Amino acid sequence: MLIKRRSFLKTASLATASLWVPRFLQAHSRPGALAPNGKILVVIQFSGGNDGLNTVIPVRNDVYYRERPRLGIKAPDALRLTDEAALNPALGAFKSLYDAGDLAVLHNVGYPNPDRSHFRSMDIWHTASPADEYWPTGWLGRYLDAQCGDAACQSPVLEIDDTLSLALKGAQRKGLALQEPKQLYESARSPYFTDYAAAGADHIHEDSPVGYLYKTMAETLASAEYIFEKSRVKPSPATYPNTGLGKHLKTVASLILGDADTSVYYVSLGSFDTHINQAAQQKRLFTELNDALAAFSADLKSQGRWNDVLVATFSEFGRRVAQNASGGTDHGTANQMFFLGGSLKEKGLLNPLPNLTDLDQGDLKFTVDFRQVYATLLERWLGADSEQILAQRFETLRFV
Repeated sequence: MLIKRRSFLKTASLATASLWVPRFLQAHSRPGALAPNGKILVVIQFSGGNDGLNTVIPVRNDVYYRERPRLGIKAPDALRLTDEAALNPALGAFKSLYDAGDLAVLHNVGYPNPDRSHFRSMDIWHTASPADEYWPTGWLGRYLDAQCGDAACQSPVLEIDDTLSLALKGAQRKGLALQEPKQLYESARSPYFTDYAAAGADHIHEDSPVGYLYKTMAETLASAEYIFEKSRVKPSPATYPNTGLGKHLKTVASLILGDADTSVYYVSLGSFDTHINQAAQQKRLFTELNDALAAFSADLKSQGRWNDVLVATFSEFGRRVAQNASGGTDHGTANQMFFLGGSLKEKGLLNPLPNLTDLDQGDLKFTVDFRQVYATLLERWLGADSEQILAQRFETLRFV
């Protein structure tokens, strides 16, 4: 079958822009999970800069209430964790996980010379680069590069979304972005793709753009079929909220229960860019987060898989200590991270609450470099060489 240039370019665009799988190997190989201990990491990105001070509330701190006379969450309304700290009222499931010993909170996470641009700060978190350097690859993409090598990696890192984040893009390999396994499978198996893939079978081993494209399409078909089949092995029987995050975490749960060879799942929630009307916006997002994670944790516990999973949350920065004049908060710096799972070695509040009397031009000072957290997740959870992936050695933490 001859392929016209215009059709070829259209196919190339679809294959590379919508499926994002340039180096997945054939499904005939059945590799084990990348993490040698079978552990699974689920990353939840809070896009837009979540306000950490209204997430874990310093309920006995006068400075907090002085700087937020209208926006501050009153102590009786918050979900008390300790004498000093309480959770946002919308995070009831987080409180239950805290009480069960399945939640840890790390405060004051950030990096030197913080950038208050959403795009630049998110790039720094995605790549794990110093603030003054621009790296083209993400930390999880480099994890793929390091762990896969020349071996078959069927579906090692999946983002449940329609586009792939920089965090999952390596120099040699990239993660796979998909909204829903069946949708990906049906798209990949449409005649438009399968006919072109079949026509290019003789070109797959060519060292040329044409051969690269045909190899990509063949690998797409294999990966899409593999993921779809794994999602059907043991679909989650649990009821999840009919929200974006609820649907995404149900997809993650089905793949975990189906024993997919995936060590990292990546999902996002947002926007937390709450310059105005923060109380209502954050409550809405936290309700979606809380209900989805309540279903997810209960589902995996009932199936005996909760101890194999670690959920980690992050946002590109926090918000300023003082409220603004529009019922919101503006871009800040350091923030907290949550860790949820059944195998935590350290639980509860892992370090002190932010110091509101020692600020950097009105912003919180970081005391924990986020790359220490990445090093911890890579080494102590996924069993990878963090120095190779992060380009330098960072001291690991002990919560896993």
